[in-house]
Amino acid sequence: MKTYVFDASALFAFLQKKPGAAKVGEMLKEATRGRATIFMSAVNYGEVYGAILRTHGLERARATLNAVQPLPINWTDATPQRSFRAAEVKATYKLYYLNSFAVALALEYKATLVTTDTDFRRLGHSFPVCWLKS
Repeated sequence: MKTYVFDASALFAFLQKKPGAAKVGEMLKEATRGRATIFMSAVNYGEVYGAILRTHGLERARATLNAVQPLPINWTDATPQRSFRAAEVKATYKLYYLNSFAVALALEYKATLVTTDTDFRRLGHSFPVCWLKS
């Protein structure tokens, strides 16, 4: 079974029907059929919510939350252990702390990170990343 971790840009691509949305949609279908598992950190999900809130207001942000909740994404909490692991990732790869949560989660679940964010190029070629077209 495939395991994926979405960062904020992956969910944005899907929600905004940007390049890469079809690939994210395929992954969500795989998860619905039980052929894949998808994780996303609450921290990265909060990043999506905050951007929609800032750009479109509270009503649209809440509507988006309601639309996203039924998707086959396993939301993971930012526990102290995950926060520490994210800090270690940040220090090692010089990533933004928000992005470090996605990487830490991918490491925890031995998952492929799904993103459009070029900041993750700092991980090198040995880290499994599914690059969506941005």
